[in-house]
Amino acid sequence: MEADAVPEAQGSTNPAGPDGPQSRNSVVICQAVGRSIFTSSVSSAAGRVGFLLQKEEGKEASCPVLFIQLNELFSTPDGLQWKQTARWIKFEEKVEDGGERWSKPHITALSLHSLFELRTCIKKGTVLLDLDAHSLKQIVGRWIMWEGHLPGPEVRKKLMSVLLCTPQHHTTKSQLRRVAELGAACCRGECCLGYHPPEAEVSNILVGEVDFLEKPFIAFIRLQEAVGLGALTEVAFPSRFLFILLGPRAKVKAYHEIGRAVATVLTDELFQRVACQAQDREDLIAGIDEFLDELTVLPPGKWDPTTRIPPPKCLPSPHKRYQRGRTQQLSGALLLKTDDRHTHGHQPVSEELQRTGRLFGGLVKDIRRKAPWYWSDFYDALNIQCFSAILYIYLATVTNAITFGGMLGDATDNMQGVLESFLGTAIAGAVFCLFAGQPLTILSSTGPVLVFERLLFSFSKDYSLDYLEFRFWIGLWVAFFGLILVATEASYLVQYFTRFTEEGFCALISFIFIYDAVKKMLSLADSFPINWDYKINDVTLYSCICNSSGTGRSGLPPVGRVPQQGLEAANWSLLTRTECLRVGGHLVGSSCNYMPDITFISFIVFLGTFLCSMTLKSFKTSRYFPTALRKLVSDFSIILAILIFCGIDAILGLETPKLIVPSEFKPTNSQRGWVVFPLGVNPWWVCLLSAVPAVLVIILIFMDQQITAVILNRKEYRLQKGAGFHLDLFCVSLLMILTSVTGLPWYVSATVISLAHMDSLKKESTTSAPGEQPKFLGIREQRLTGLVVFILTGVSVFLAPVLKYIPMPVLYGVFLYMGVAALNSIQFMDRIQLLLMPAKHQPDFMYLRHVPLRRVHLFTLIQMLCLAALWILKSTVAAIIFPVMLLALVGIRKAMECVFSQQDLSWLDDIMPEKDRKEEELKLQRSQEKEESDSEDSEFLYQEKGPEINISVN
Repeated sequence: MEADAVPEAQGSTNPAGPDGPQSRNSVVICQAVGRSIFTSSVSSAAGRVGFLLQKEEGKEASCPVLFIQLNELFSTPDGLQWKQTARWIKFEEKVEDGGERWSKPHITALSLHSLFELRTCIKKGTVLLDLDAHSLKQIVGRWIMWEGHLPGPEVRKKLMSVLLCTPQHHTTKSQLRRVAELGAACCRGECCLGYHPPEAEVSNILVGEVDFLEKPFIAFIRLQEAVGLGALTEVAFPSRFLFILLGPRAKVKAYHEIGRAVATVLTDELFQRVACQAQDREDLIAGIDEFLDELTVLPPGKWDPTTRIPPPKCLPSPHKRYQRGRTQQLSGALLLKTDDRHTHGHQPVSEELQRTGRLFGGLVKDIRRKAPWYWSDFYDALNIQCFSAILYIYLATVTNAITFGGMLGDATDNMQGVLESFLGTAIAGAVFCLFAGQPLTILSSTGPVLVFERLLFSFSKDYSLDYLEFRFWIGLWVAFFGLILVATEASYLVQYFTRFTEEGFCALISFIFIYDAVKKMLSLADSFPINWDYKINDVTLYSCICNSSGTGRSGLPPVGRVPQQGLEAANWSLLTRTECLRVGGHLVGSSCNYMPDITFISFIVFLGTFLCSMTLKSFKTSRYFPTALRKLVSDFSIILAILIFCGIDAILGLETPKLIVPSEFKPTNSQRGWVVFPLGVNPWWVCLLSAVPAVLVIILIFMDQQITAVILNRKEYRLQKGAGFHLDLFCVSLLMILTSVTGLPWYVSATVISLAHMDSLKKESTTSAPGEQPKFLGIREQRLTGLVVFILTGVSVFLAPVLKYIPMPVLYGVFLYMGVAALNSIQFMDRIQLLLMPAKHQPDFMYLRHVPLRRVHLFTLIQMLCLAALWILKSTVAAIIFPVMLLALVGIRKAMECVFSQQDLSWLDDIMPEKDRKEEELKLQRSQEKEESDSEDSEFLYQEKGPEINISVN
């Protein structure tokens, strides 16, 4: 190959060798001779890497996802042959010793020496950057041409022949399809690497031993443009990086380990970016040094190196390492900012809660923020996952409407019953979903509001006041106070709702769900008593017949199996229980009070629905069946559980209590109409007096609504369309007017059902590297699921023939699932479990690293006492001050600053999720180490000659 086939390099003065041609402009040639002792401080390497990454800003789509394959040279009866022995996407898979299958993906375990040898390879070997070549033959030919130390043409010819041998790949169709899907996902911008690469590429590593070489020959090559290399690659993606290491025999073990080291370094996203941006050899060495600086070494004898470490469920974010190199350019600004955050324990006020100082300024900002997303809130719902969410939340909403409607009917003498609950839920929920700032919120009757309604009815009855009229004026005052809060941007106070307040309220509502579900199930023992006295040995003695007690109540003979002329004693015994009682007979016998164990089967259905829901929800992490099927089962877990146990109930044929849906559209209490007249029975001054209880109600509504809003709008959910605290409160206030005028229940955000709604709409990456867990991508934000749920709730009155077959224990099981799922999402439950754990068995929570255990327990006990106080207040005659107690949680949290230090509170009461806190902690730790290393010059002594291989260039 002619030397002038490669143009001259611009700005490069490095010769290809002592006798080789000068450097060219389309390729940077880097060769080094000399000793492998180098002086390099960690800070200089990190600074160089940071400089490269800073240059890369704005070009984050330039580095694709890499499929890395390791080919090794083997001697066969037919001659030398390349065989693929391992591959990487993010984790290592190697051909098992039998050669018939790929191993499970696992984290690569390297020897430290292999990384040192790799550094020497890069330092002493040939480095070709931006080589202009379009085939493997061109690449090999140009490398050999630039290699100035080959003994002669015969060796060059043999080297060319070996490198161009067709490799043998160990292919698995399903894995190759996985890689193809991963590449296609990257093209769509769905790849889960923290950035969006334009396409997938292959990196080829070729290592082996030959008998015609006396010393190793090494090349690290980066092509100017990624090109397809035909049969060299296992998958049909273009290649950009190649690493070649060929040397004399008896070093094969070392070559293999160096090849694994190259592949592992290339799987590191930070080094991959450095390799894409590198201008010379020193940039690559700086990338390796940075990799070594982040390395964790396990001492020999403490673990088995052959043990395959499974991939973690959640990979740490690479951005903390990107920032590490840039910290030097930012003069410690990031460190100061992070330090200040942990010292003072305050989250910056979000843009949604910043005050404008103008009347209704926050409301106007919310409308402007949400308006551009309005139409996308409908077409973003075009996904099968939304269909699953609709069915799940619909059944939960219907169950909630029936449960709370029944409770309201009992508490208000049916002035508000099941039908009013259905109608109010449908109207208020649909209006809210159409116009609210956070349409993922589900409006419903809640336990605290129910408590107030019960007290209000009792007060009205005691003082001879018309309940609905009194309630009408209270509702108007509540709406008026709510509009004042919106006008004055009072939602700004939400920033003082810390984890302490949120978790206390969320735990209370969750316990209410769990308590109501269990209480309803226990009440079945009264309606369907358990047959404790049944003895199987006395089965022959049990009988029950209908006995005549004269003429039937109607004076007519019974119908059915009994003849029309007269009733004989034998005929009475043929009557069914219903027929016997209808004609005035009575049942006689020892088994007449026998009842099948409906309570027991109801509990089986109840617990079965709960456990099945939990199991199917976690099915997406199972090892069985394809990913798409597992995800589909997980999305429809609640619906499948309901259908399964509805089917079991139908097969058994027992008369378990079923869902009761009103079949006629009329008020539950015939004495009331659909519109409440404001001036009727009550004295005129009641409209003024109503302002006093309205103050308590607005406190309750504000706390209930805004705490739920804060929980749903946490940063951990990665919502993209913004919150609407002021707009949500505005909608709830206006709905108070509508529901008060029509005598329908009052509605506010339901914490547990809203969390269940969010959970059913979680998005995860559809493709991932083998061994990598799907990544959480956010929530499917839209208005359609909630809107359809409330429309279906409204028409449920006409679906009674179908819904009447759903057993109530099944729906109570769904209630229990929602309550438990909500509890599992809060740190409070983790800290309660710590009270029962010995220290050596406690999980490695971040706050346990920074806060003494006794302080953690004290914080938990205070939170438990507050929760107990809320529960007691809710359940006693003192429930009228329940709204004030909710507000007092904020004051209690403020008073705790006298007991706990700001450092303790920043870890125990921070709203940041645990996994994000770990990333913040690592970032802070790295930044501190960085500044310490910058203050001194650290020299790193590298041994050129290692125990396995001696790489040298004359």
